[in-house]
Amino acid sequence: MSFSRRNFLIATGVAAAAGSVLTACSSGDSSSNSGSGTGKQEAAKANATTVKIGTAEDSKGPAPEVSGAKKGGKVSLLNDDDFSHLDPQRIYYAWNSLAAVVLSRTLTGYKIGDDGSMTLVGDLATDVGTMKDGGKTWSFTLKDGVKWEDGSDVTVDDVRHGFERAFATFITEGAVYAQAWLTGSQDFRKSYPGPYSGKHLKSIETSGKTITLHLSEARPDFNYVVAMHSYAPTPVKKDTKQNYDKKPVSNGPYKIKTHVTDKSMVLVRNEHWDAATDPIRNAYPDEFDFTFGIEALTAADRLLADSGDDQYAVSWRTIPVERVAKATSQAKDRVFSALGSGTSVYWINTTRVTDKAVREAIIRAWPTASIRQLQGGANRGDYATGMMSPLVAGYESQDVWGKLAKPAGDPAAAKKVLEKAGKTGTKVVYAYQNDPTNAKVKVVIENALKAAGFEVVTKPIDSTTWYDQIGKLDNPFDIYWGGWSADWPTGYSVFQPLFDSANVVDQGTNYSHLKDPAVDAAIKAATAEPDQDKANKMWAALDKQVTETGAFVPDVYMKRIYLHGSKLGNVKMDPNFDGCMLYKLYVKA
Repeated sequence: MSFSRRNFLIATGVAAAAGSVLTACSSGDSSSNSGSGTGKQEAAKANATTVKIGTAEDSKGPAPEVSGAKKGGKVSLLNDDDFSHLDPQRIYYAWNSLAAVVLSRTLTGYKIGDDGSMTLVGDLATDVGTMKDGGKTWSFTLKDGVKWEDGSDVTVDDVRHGFERAFATFITEGAVYAQAWLTGSQDFRKSYPGPYSGKHLKSIETSGKTITLHLSEARPDFNYVVAMHSYAPTPVKKDTKQNYDKKPVSNGPYKIKTHVTDKSMVLVRNEHWDAATDPIRNAYPDEFDFTFGIEALTAADRLLADSGDDQYAVSWRTIPVERVAKATSQAKDRVFSALGSGTSVYWINTTRVTDKAVREAIIRAWPTASIRQLQGGANRGDYATGMMSPLVAGYESQDVWGKLAKPAGDPAAAKKVLEKAGKTGTKVVYAYQNDPTNAKVKVVIENALKAAGFEVVTKPIDSTTWYDQIGKLDNPFDIYWGGWSADWPTGYSVFQPLFDSANVVDQGTNYSHLKDPAVDAAIKAATAEPDQDKANKMWAALDKQVTETGAFVPDVYMKRIYLHGSKLGNVKMDPNFDGCMLYKLYVKA
């Protein structure tokens, strides 16, 4: 399976920024280095988000009203960069999805409660789909009354076209899950070149308002997959191929009025959107004005000043470290933060560190609390105990290595593990991204490992080549950082990419190079389980299982922190895309 571009954003751009950007911020977490009860308290806060499968009734619109909200007004978005893509088939980055969610509706989607809980519901579809053959066949029926911005109906032909154009050669940025399953091949374009030759995929059938997809393997969680924007419909009659990216046609509550690349974009109401068909989106503001090219510090200062139009503005990026303390003290009622969808870990290269006792010693010695303090303290995230984020369905709290009890690490205990195994003096090579923050992190890691009895060699790597270097199958490193976020909130898109033996290849996503037959068998069993409640428990058990292998050191469940103007209400984090939900906020009177 190819590397997730959505995860790549989490792993490189956002997570790395969180690590370096929040460095100088004082979190006030003075106890974090002591190993006292801080971790346990945070574990209690990091409760799993409930992700339930909704019914046909749950899938009916309109979305529940936000208390105190009213329609009207204009919202400003202060952005440093433009969106890289808005053509739904070319959307994979969470950054793009934050805008796409109000432009491109999908077969299914997530109804997000006031408490942050998520329910998978039918968005374009009347429900979350009908599964047959253990998950190899899925059917979805479209709702009545869903229209494009020109007033024409969204049809099953448009839905099929969205899947089929994902095969076109110019679509190189989107997800590839469905393409592989619809053809039975990772090299799917050899099986089907796309719809522009005049042929349809044989594995997709349409009848009336129903589309049926025949997959090459059982995918009991496929109704989650079709919530990805990569599989949103594109109108057959309005498809301009490569140029569709410039002005995609909307079937959501807003449409693009103007878009000047790298300068600005204006979204206005789509008068043909019917709230009665939409169980997810409220759409209170009349307009969203995006301004691109505003540096993060400038945006933060404008929002802190909270004057004029900036009272109606929101930051589109996390608050820079230089302003976090000021924001959380002087404007804490306008700060919104929450766990993001990413988990940060330090991979242990199991092809080089073959002795499990050595891996255990590394984990027990690891100075997680000091690392987190250098990277922003509590603002960096909650202490992680495994790979599975609390935002993934089925998450269960577990702490194989006792990291919550001793987040500062225990070099003395690690030393005993090494001595018992006869491995005192083992040399380990730690690779790190060469920036000021990680240079400081390197020192505390080096000191902790030396105290445990290791010989430590450190290797700085330029951040621009980071994934190229650690992605090599024969890389010369024993320990290196990584981050991951699920493409949809079930365990498959966490554990299959990261721990399946098949992904131990050059530039593969099994970064620890773990080849464990028991783990492979558990992945296969959970993937094939048609009962999603049972499957979720299996993924949670697998989280503990892979943690026990010592293939990684858990670090943190990553947080995001944003700021908005005083004239906006109900500004909340989208748990899927790590930014504000445009369709839930409103302009105050």
